[in-house]
Amino acid sequence: MELTTIQLLWFSVVAVLWIGYLALEGFDFGVAMLLKILPKTSKERRVALSSIGPHWDGNEVWVLTAGGATFAAFPEWYATMFSGMYLALMLILVCLIVRVCAIEWRKMIDTDAWRNGWDTAHTVSAWVVSFLWGVAFANLVQGMHIEVGHYDDGAFVPVAPQDAASSLADNYHYLTGGFFSLITPFTVLGGIVTVSLFLSHGAIFLALKTAGDLRKRARAFAKKSILVSTSATAAWALWAQFAHTNNAISIVPLALCALSLVTAAAFLYRDREGAAFMAHFVAIALAVAFIWFTIFPDALKSSVDSRYSLTLAQAAATGNTQTIMSAAALVFVPIVLGYTVWSYKVFSRRISVEHIPDETPGLDPKKVRSFENA
Repeated sequence: MELTTIQLLWFSVVAVLWIGYLALEGFDFGVAMLLKILPKTSKERRVALSSIGPHWDGNEVWVLTAGGATFAAFPEWYATMFSGMYLALMLILVCLIVRVCAIEWRKMIDTDAWRNGWDTAHTVSAWVVSFLWGVAFANLVQGMHIEVGHYDDGAFVPVAPQDAASSLADNYHYLTGGFFSLITPFTVLGGIVTVSLFLSHGAIFLALKTAGDLRKRARAFAKKSILVSTSATAAWALWAQFAHTNNAISIVPLALCALSLVTAAAFLYRDREGAAFMAHFVAIALAVAFIWFTIFPDALKSSVDSRYSLTLAQAAATGNTQTIMSAAALVFVPIVLGYTVWSYKVFSRRISVEHIPDETPGLDPKKVRSFENA
């Protein structure tokens, strides 16, 4: 079964959607992870939250679109991956829900305990989600315990590896290794990489978007964290390149990613936060591109036997489905990109504690049931 041009196109579109999500949500998660570290006062925490306030929910749409595009364009990729990683993805979903509540509800009650509680929940959820995304993508690169077969009376019956491709009319790809097969030294390092990259991304964003003491602390933190994140990324990417890649050409996005990270660090040490942020954004985009290069032409690699791997051609929807999706994408993707660029331009001004009012929003906890404002 050969890969068609439109299947390759949609493989690339899914990659672009994940690039948009990780490069944009990355600074949201980074700011949240730093919420209990860099801001020293209640007003500074409000400044940090205000910096991502206009963007975080729009950034979250990218992952919904990436999931929807995968479901429509490559339904078996979606089914195998989401069913195999069910527990991890459910934990990510719960953490994302907690984040929404933390952002939207922290201002509802006027007590420090209420706000601190939600800030802690926000921070913890960001750390967990950042780590789990790294583990998930590292599993795509490493390969998972995937076999082809069917279930008979609750027991999995695999087909022989040499018969896997010809038996797909009656059999499917399954992740049979269980949840703990997803946890290996390589995937744990992948989780550390995303955490460290997002911390640097968030710190650079805070340095770019804020003023005053918070900006200075964010810039100082970013200068230290980018050295750690670059080192961790280099170690994981070289491991992936020499042990797990399907294609030697993946060295190209890897080299460009390394160059972008070094460039981001150089700009940061010259106190050019805007240029540093853009270079770091490009580095994360190239890291995602590197992952896509390493797995191509597979959608999901099998660590049991390469003949059990789910290829893009096997996972793809019909040509008509992908053609209709392409027509819709040509109309709506430019609109979404245009709106995203416009929104960042509108909210490009720096924020400082001087912009935060002294009064705190929320209800008096003693009058919540009577719906009276404090």
